[in-house]
Amino acid sequence: MTKVDVLLGLQWGDEGKGKIVDVLTPKYDVIARFQGGPNAGHTLEFNGIKHVLRTIPSGIFHTDKVNVIGNGVLIEPKIFRQEVEALREKNVDPTQNLYISKKAHLILPTHRLMDAANEQAKGNAKIGSTLKGIGPAYTDKIARTGLRVGDILEFDFKERFMMQKYQHVQTAKMLGFDVENFRLEGLTLDEYEAAWFEALETLKSFKLINSEYFINKCLKEDKKVLAEGAQGSMLDIDFGSYPFVTSSNTVTAGVCSGLGVAPTNIGRVMGITKAYCTRVGAGPFPTELFDETGRTLCEQGHEFGSVTGRPRRCGWIDLPALRYVCMLNGVSDLFVTKPDVMNNFDEVSMCTHYEIDGQQTDEIPFEFNAVEIKPVLKNFAGWKQGLAGISDYSALPQRLKDYISAIEEETGVKVCAVSTSPDRKDVLFK
Repeated sequence: MTKVDVLLGLQWGDEGKGKIVDVLTPKYDVIARFQGGPNAGHTLEFNGIKHVLRTIPSGIFHTDKVNVIGNGVLIEPKIFRQEVEALREKNVDPTQNLYISKKAHLILPTHRLMDAANEQAKGNAKIGSTLKGIGPAYTDKIARTGLRVGDILEFDFKERFMMQKYQHVQTAKMLGFDVENFRLEGLTLDEYEAAWFEALETLKSFKLINSEYFINKCLKEDKKVLAEGAQGSMLDIDFGSYPFVTSSNTVTAGVCSGLGVAPTNIGRVMGITKAYCTRVGAGPFPTELFDETGRTLCEQGHEFGSVTGRPRRCGWIDLPALRYVCMLNGVSDLFVTKPDVMNNFDEVSMCTHYEIDGQQTDEIPFEFNAVEIKPVLKNFAGWKQGLAGISDYSALPQRLKDYISAIEEETGVKVCAVSTSPDRKDVLFK
């Protein structure tokens, strides 16, 4: 019996998970998303074309591989339909190799209404939600009032939908939100709802399965399964920089609950980190750079959200945080992405420790959001060399290899590959 390998982000998201999943897919039979929703954009680039996936696993372009949306994922039908149509425009028919868990929860139009109402009510304490309805949908899931994909096949689905809609609208009004003038993609709530119900027909055209049985059957048949995470480990609802986090477990443990896999069936855990660090939205970021270097990282790295378009905050790589998530996830292998963004830097730095109240520490403090953290930096000479055309790890500049070796030494985890461009061909395995 095989085990499920896991690939997840080790920072605040946007580490390059989509590309690496796409590169690894030929080695696997099944690619399965285990958490998150359409707030997570996975960008892939090949043959000069950029592809952005939101809910569909990043192995979808390999037509001989099965892709699964697991029970831990949230699906917004209208956004899902847009994603499907975008794939079809590129001659990819996902109905042929995409299976969807009946237990995956649905994001209703009024979940997006509630997201906007909650953010407005927070005022200056906003967490930077993507307003895709993620938090409210997971709230209803925990409150046991959520609607799932399998429910769309039931005779009373519309009635249950309307009950949820009524509750959400009343709550939004109590929060002082202007429901009547609320717009989603330029549509009124009723107009969006009509399009949402039309999109359910697209959802029904897919293979709706009991994914926990399917995944475990694949393992018994010695098929290779790769679990694909969304967001990053520092956004985990339990272990991230709470409350500036997402609403699901983004760490390895989320695979067990998000796919129905026993802990004993988790195999290799591969984590992805950028050679520097980024974050979208509010929340602590000890190594953030507010100077020209930070702006250069943003511009050279094209650091704008693939779903939201928001500019990302940029800074040096944060090794205390990286060590922390390697511990939580049981990471066995590291992928390092985007060192090419720093090709022209005279000097690059990494944060090896935190200084809090004059004391050095390697730990993420409980008061992560409230205490002043000074990053203790270690500086390295830049490699001052382009990486285009390099096809073998050994041919990388020695100074870059020294930088990567320092990451290995500081984390205690080996780096198995480095990505030197957005294209799928530029992943150099050690």
